[in-house]
Amino acid sequence: MRQLLQTLFFFLLVTQICFGQWYQQSSGTNKNLYSVQFTDANTGFAVGDSGTILKTTDGGGIWLTQNDGTIKHLYEVYFTTAETGWAVGDSGIILKTNNGGSNWLSQTSGTMLPLNGVCFVDASNGWAVGGEGNYGIGIILHTTNGGTDWVQQFEVMSVLRDICFIDASTGTAVGGWPALTNIGIILKTTDSGITWVEQLSGSFGCLYSITFTNSVTGFAVGVWEDQRGPLTRFFQTTDGGNTWLQNTTMIGNGYFNDVFFTDFNNGTIAGSTFFGGTILRTTDGGQNWILQISNTGELSGVSFTDANNGWAVGDNGTILHTTNGGVSFVEEEEINEIPSIYFLSNNFPNPFNPSTKINYSIPQSSNAEIKVFDILGNEIETLVNEVKPAGTYELTWYAGNLPSGVYFYQLKAGEFIETKKMLLLK
Repeated sequence: MRQLLQTLFFFLLVTQICFGQWYQQSSGTNKNLYSVQFTDANTGFAVGDSGTILKTTDGGGIWLTQNDGTIKHLYEVYFTTAETGWAVGDSGIILKTNNGGSNWLSQTSGTMLPLNGVCFVDASNGWAVGGEGNYGIGIILHTTNGGTDWVQQFEVMSVLRDICFIDASTGTAVGGWPALTNIGIILKTTDSGITWVEQLSGSFGCLYSITFTNSVTGFAVGVWEDQRGPLTRFFQTTDGGNTWLQNTTMIGNGYFNDVFFTDFNNGTIAGSTFFGGTILRTTDGGQNWILQISNTGELSGVSFTDANNGWAVGDNGTILHTTNGGVSFVEEEEINEIPSIYFLSNNFPNPFNPSTKINYSIPQSSNAEIKVFDILGNEIETLVNEVKPAGTYELTWYAGNLPSGVYFYQLKAGEFIETKKMLLLK
């Protein structure tokens, strides 16, 4: 009964539930993937179990395995450019590439402890964090020469999971004790890691991921575990980390594994809840979060190149991709009738909030393309773009991530082109 009440509580407190438009990409592996990073809209990397490193140069259409010479699990990947990047993982392994992943060379970390996170501010200055849960030891490593030499800067009695630097001086590391102890920690430095100060420490769960959108606003996510099972954790600071407040509306069953912001407003959390693999999305700087359901296993990493284009990775080689922030969504069904002419209906309802239906007909098999444009003629989204057999179709478009305003939708099929107007009112 308590589990059911927690589930209902999560439903009530999340602002909106939306079956987001995330598409499965073929990774070519069934290994668990833990981290993903894209350096631009085409070039991305993902890492995971047994030394798995994948690369794509076409936005994820094709993922190719890279030879890194290790079978150790890799937990995070970080690139400063499309050519230069690092991957860290079990037994203190640190790998580096200077040629976009064609070759990966092992660097000497000076530790055998697992490394969970890595961050660089430029090609020379970087930090890595890790630790061992059985002994409750966490470490911070630092390099000033691109990883040729790594030195231990700090040791703490808590496993460290992730690290984020906003410039060469100011950084934050997060972590926590193993499951069932729930002692979390947040550390901050303002002198490049020479000294680290505890900003928050106590029985609030383990924090897995940290990010800052500017010098004062940051987010940390993780999990609390007890006899009831895992409960998500979410903290936010607006004063550079001097104080961290827990967002109680985010409490629910599951794990928050990674948080990523492209700018001050647009952010995404990847993890798992009672739905399975779960993605949450904010477009207002974390004030409200929309729950998007991926229908996969647990998700561990997320990366966006802008507010719309993003990827998430997780269990069994899962790679998901969205081109619209994951909030807008299209459902389509075929109506059992064969038309004699091309036809595009007026959307209904109109005005609408947040969804509307559009009917269209094509009398013969042809490529059907329906796109949405704003009032300035900028393309907002492609709703349909595929060869359709002759028939009449009804699609439902969810536009929860768009502002109020006038929009146009256009059907192209064969030689037929027609455009109509619709109004979104929130």
